[in-house]
Amino acid sequence: MAVLDIVIFPDPRLRQVSRPVEEIDDRIRELVADMQETMYVNEGAGLAAIQVGAPVRVFIADPVLAGGGREDPTLVYINPKIVRQEGEQDGDEGCLSFPGVFVPVGRPAKVTISATGLDGEVFEQEADGILARAFCHETEHLDGELLIDKVGRLKAQSIKRKLKRAATKG
Repeated sequence: MAVLDIVIFPDPRLRQVSRPVEEIDDRIRELVADMQETMYVNEGAGLAAIQVGAPVRVFIADPVLAGGGREDPTLVYINPKIVRQEGEQDGDEGCLSFPGVFVPVGRPAKVTISATGLDGEVFEQEADGILARAFCHETEHLDGELLIDKVGRLKAQSIKRKLKRAATKG
């Protein structure tokens, strides 16, 4: 396993729409393993493949770090699609591609996602709370939608300035 570099906004790769995974092969399994290592090192609760420069429809989520309270291992979602949404929740959201940025984002309170696992089997999973938020956030990454798209123009400008200052210091 390797720790991969996180793609940081405003890198244009983050706007790329990820392509479907046609075959779950060793390359995809290695990508997922590297993503897991990268997510844990960076203390993330979820990570989309595009955030490490791989434009494929894959994301991972840690149910414990995402507040799910479960002891499951990292969850893997290949070609995910949110099939149901219920209710509303508000809360602050962060993103590894926007280091140090947290903004209030409204999300569904409960979602059901359909995806393929590493074993090649299609499954559905229901989640609420922070894990539902993570499912929405990571799925949006696969479509080129970003956290900065959820805020107004002035807040977006402030985020851009903050990230630019951080990049020149780092």
